Amino acid sequence: MDRQQIYDKVTQLMADLFDLDRASLTPEAQFQDLGLTSIDAIDLVVELQTMTGRKVSEAGLKNVRTIGDIVTLVQEHLAQGQTTV
Repeated sequence: MDRQQIYDKVTQLMADLFDLDRASLTPEAQFQDLGLTSIDAIDLVVELQTMTGRKVSEAGLKNVRTIGDIVTLVQEHLAQGQTTV
């Protein structure tokens, strides 16, 4: 799965999960600007873990601020050999 496919999947997930307009989900969009709370972040982590089949570490999440960061995190998880997306 390439970066664009991951981005499409993540933005669709976020649009569905948080009832967001996909047009607002750019790689530079920050969670706080989208009105997402810490509870929303937990919901997103659960979905990402399901998507990648791997546990998302707290250390990995500390550097996540934008949708582009999420895409990078998922891409790294998939590069580790996971194929259940």
